[in-house]
Amino acid sequence: MADHDLTGFEKTTFTHDGVRRRVLRRGTGPAVIVMAEIPGITPKVLEFAARVADVGCTAVLPVLFGTPGRDPHPDAHGRVAAARYLARTVTQVCVSREFTLMATGRSSRVVTWLRALAAHEHERCGGPGVGAVGMCLTGGFALAMATDERLLAPVLSQPSLPLAGLPGRAGTIDIGPAELAVVRGRCEREGLQVLGLRFEGDRLVPGERFAFLRRELGDAFVAVELDDATANPDAVLAPHSVLTEHLIDAPGQPTREALDQVLDLFRTRLLGAPTA
Repeated sequence: MADHDLTGFEKTTFTHDGVRRRVLRRGTGPAVIVMAEIPGITPKVLEFAARVADVGCTAVLPVLFGTPGRDPHPDAHGRVAAARYLARTVTQVCVSREFTLMATGRSSRVVTWLRALAAHEHERCGGPGVGAVGMCLTGGFALAMATDERLLAPVLSQPSLPLAGLPGRAGTIDIGPAELAVVRGRCEREGLQVLGLRFEGDRLVPGERFAFLRRELGDAFVAVELDDATANPDAVLAPHSVLTEHLIDAPGQPTREALDQVLDLFRTRLLGAPTA
């Protein structure tokens, strides 16, 4: 795969509380905020966004880091260039005060900006509410955004924060206790459903993290946990990115079924379609 030239995506910006970021947008209908994984909005992330648009929603992609459309695969730019790009993106995230990588019991500051973006897109796009998909670094952002009653369809794909390498971090996720209580209340009162995706052997997303979400949210947390053998073998890294790099986009494949489950959540919660 080569770099994506962003054809088919509207380019705009959004500013909140003095912070201005670029935003890509595609489709019509209720908004779904698509938050990319490191190293950024890759061609595979754009493919996922196009699928969201195809079901009748507006895919909204904030540029949080990286170069939109750049293919991170070593074959696209060479191994040295790919490694340098990844290192630059990781450094950008690590030095930013917007992202909380290690601390437990705290949401990243960027979530406030993302909630404002979701509110803006709901007003612009209409519909009953907004969806949100976070991936890897941004996975837990979709959960923290669900304190806003306009967020009706949160998806946590391989939520990787806080980084699980230190004690006490595997069995938690990057959301403050007060915010988690609000989300739990919405699950109990409103029937909010939180969808989580991971590969069983993914050390960035330990099983303890999903067990924590089951304890906190009960049946409202729907976990999709896939055998590592179901991941796309052509991907460069170990099984991790359920909806993008490790997706095998063919009927009957477990990763395709996981993708379809995500899209069905948007159909039922945002478009009023019958439950599949």
